[in-house]
Amino acid sequence: MSDSRVEVPDNTAVRVALWRAMHVQVDAAPHVLEDEIGLKLAAPGDGWRDRPDMHPEGTKPFRASIVARARFIEDLVGEQSDKGVSQYVILGAGLDTFAQRRSELASKLQNLLPALLLQCH
Repeated sequence: MSDSRVEVPDNTAVRVALWRAMHVQVDAAPHVLEDEIGLKLAAPGDGWRDRPDMHPEGTKPFRASIVARARFIEDLVGEQSDKGVSQYVILGAGLDTFAQRRSELASKLQNLLPALLLQCH
């Protein structure tokens, strides 16, 4: 018997990705970060902004927290990279788009994925 389950991202990961995209779409510029890649990864379908957890005004404090946290960490990674730190481990990040959005910074960091996978087996 084959396993026909379709793996989908966790609801929390999807929500965070959608809030990052919503920040760009509904919040006034300048934006804390530009991230609509997560929207493409989540592929929520038409009407996603009509969901109760996506109401532009009702989610504003949550969006602010999410994008501020992401920006803080990315700025910190950049500062530490300039000081010689070469590793950035993202655990349980769901639909994180750091490597796609910040390729100039990500390219300076060591890719730990193969090492982590080897340790898990």
